[in-house]
Amino acid sequence: MVIKPRVRGFICVTTHPTGCDAAVKEQIDYIAAQPKLTNGPKKVLVLGASTGYGLAARIKAAFGSDAATLGVFFERPGSETKPGTAGWYNSAAFEKYAHQAGLYARSVNGDAFSDEVKQKVIEIIKADLGQVDQVVYSLAAPRRKHPKTGEIITSTLKPIGAPITLRGLDTDKEVLTETTLQPATAEEIAGTVQVMGGEDWQMWIDALLEAGVLAPGATTTAFTYVGEEITQAIYWNGSIGAAKKDLDNKVLDIRSKLQAIGGDARVSVLKAVVTQASSAIPTMPLYLSLLFKVMKEQGTHEGCIEQLDTLYDILYNGAQGSSNAADHIRHALVDGKGREIALVDGEGRLRADYKEMAPEVQSKVLELWPQVTNENLYEISDLAGYKADFLRLFGFGIDGVDYDADVNPDVAIPGIVEV
Repeated sequence: MVIKPRVRGFICVTTHPTGCDAAVKEQIDYIAAQPKLTNGPKKVLVLGASTGYGLAARIKAAFGSDAATLGVFFERPGSETKPGTAGWYNSAAFEKYAHQAGLYARSVNGDAFSDEVKQKVIEIIKADLGQVDQVVYSLAAPRRKHPKTGEIITSTLKPIGAPITLRGLDTDKEVLTETTLQPATAEEIAGTVQVMGGEDWQMWIDALLEAGVLAPGATTTAFTYVGEEITQAIYWNGSIGAAKKDLDNKVLDIRSKLQAIGGDARVSVLKAVVTQASSAIPTMPLYLSLLFKVMKEQGTHEGCIEQLDTLYDILYNGAQGSSNAADHIRHALVDGKGREIALVDGEGRLRADYKEMAPEVQSKVLELWPQVTNENLYEISDLAGYKADFLRLFGFGIDGVDYDADVNPDVAIPGIVEV
């Protein structure tokens, strides 16, 4: 069948398997062109491995550190008549290229919040890898079935305390919008924390430790976003922010447990990029369009794969010769302006987002923010780049792909474990 993009709001309801394959290959080629990690992980579990930052982490570990990778995700395969999800095609492509490179790569498709998936993953680690030395937590979901109570808990995207009115962007109609959101209830905040906070990450690490499948010196990281003035009202100071702050609390217990085996646990702050989740957040499409414009002009723009390359440099290119995982963290660097940039903040989080947070970037975005109108949208912002990145999530707009050619949406992942 010939597959074309069909966009509805912040969702593209079609995906292109050949395009997804090509996009994954581009990321692999980028990492292959970078120096190999000398201290990098060798057996890695990635939870949420099929799209965005989780996929980029899997690619960096495999092709930047020659790591065996076990990926967990919840995706839908295609059939002869209907495309599957982009994450399915991304994972099929990743495994194909990993196997071609002689790397171990295996995947589990199921609800990572469930005890059943945790037990299956532990069985596979014991049988195939023995132990893992890194766990990447990159799960994002709108709801969660709690493994202990069976309750279906949903997350919400609302401010806390008082209503807010947000300037935004309708990317379909290409017009500016205003959205007023009512504050979240205490129940909604608690639900968001349970879905998107640190409880499941903690459950994973506890289960892996109890099963003896975390190697001495094992590390783990979960991803977060902090942002600045424009995004903080809806994000960091809202219901999602409450969940992200829960990560900061839960990591302390996880770190303490891993330190007992010479390991470490960190929350990693990554820059804003186009994802399905970020597209649904009022303010983010407009902020991202302005951010991309500024960072591209300043030569500092990064996508998912560049960010994960930066993060792994922070994680594994610190002190040499130490058996303590925390000693490997790179704590600071000097930027092109001669300024020392702290890569670990006061909360102990790793700050791979330092280019987005640079004063000259944020001040320029703040300057442009009130200047944007429907008439100058394409001039002042990089809406074109935003829309191109959005379509790339689904395999569209990739150089070298013939989108008029027939393609079979039924793509297998050999050896996939369905739970």
